[in-house]
Amino acid sequence: MANVLDLRRRIRSVKNTRQITKAMKMVSAAKLRRAQERALAARPYAQMISSVLESLTRRIDIFDPETGELRHPLFITRPEKRVLLIVISGDKGFAGAFNANILKASLQYIEAAGDKQIDIEAIGKKGRDLLRRRYPAASCTDCSEEHPTGRLERKSAVELMPDHPGMLLKLEASRVFELAQSIVSRYVHEDIDAAYIVYNEFKSVIAQRLVVEKLLPLIKIGSHQLAGVIEFSPEELERAGEAARTAGVSLEPADTAEADEEAKKFGTANVDYIYEQSPEELFNGLLPQYIASLLYHAMSESVAAEQAARMTAMDSATNNATDMIDAYTLQMNRVRQAAITKEIIEIVSGAAAV
Repeated sequence: MANVLDLRRRIRSVKNTRQITKAMKMVSAAKLRRAQERALAARPYAQMISSVLESLTRRIDIFDPETGELRHPLFITRPEKRVLLIVISGDKGFAGAFNANILKASLQYIEAAGDKQIDIEAIGKKGRDLLRRRYPAASCTDCSEEHPTGRLERKSAVELMPDHPGMLLKLEASRVFELAQSIVSRYVHEDIDAAYIVYNEFKSVIAQRLVVEKLLPLIKIGSHQLAGVIEFSPEELERAGEAARTAGVSLEPADTAEADEEAKKFGTANVDYIYEQSPEELFNGLLPQYIASLLYHAMSESVAAEQAARMTAMDSATNNATDMIDAYTLQMNRVRQAAITKEIIEIVSGAAAV
């Protein structure tokens, strides 16, 4: 049985741990607020691109009048034999089951894909490390006309593409656009037949879910094609809400209905707009920007969801540390009382013997 000195050391150690977890919780809460602001700031841009593209579709003929087929290759649907899966996880740990849930959803999709050839683009260090243990890396060299994506021969049906270190630590629109251009190029060259994103859709701390969203081919501008959804349990959302309340984080999503309505009106009025370039040229140039906005949206929401998960995990760790301190304090008091009682009994017994 531990003595009073050992129990005091344990209490001191747990108190130090509680200070660390409490500080990490507050840091995550501050980062969560900034991530939410960044996601909200990017929303009008994505909405206006969608509005302009919808306006352009009414001014150009995206269908070939002779064959009846779509003119732009990003709208062409092919049998899904080769699929690109973009997995957006976190770069750091101490986020509870956040990264494990992302990996679980990805593996469920891969298992359900059957004999399809799947390339995985891992965005985030944790997801990359977990997937690297399961699947081999793709063999790539410099791009050429014969191999537009730099792919050589396949080693397995599921392969891991080169990673993107630090993309989520400092989310930059230029890097996201480069990734979008790469995905668009692969689809246009028919190196892949479809592209999917696995990420944590985050509206607020108590309004989030894990989704598998179809990125390519495009079906309708402005609509999201969900291939799978995993809802969080009420207990998980309640625990996240309690952590947010104690950290001073708002539980409700920001009200952007008025701004969204204004953005939808941009470029959609039934008037004859005069463009410097032809509508076809604008449409073809804006589509990669639209794909990049979808990727940026998914990454910014995933960053916010990661910080919310870390805040919840650190809040639970802080509460558990408090419970341990109470338990150790009670045990220490009992040991101390037992020692005092034993000493009194010894003194009284000695006095009685005299």
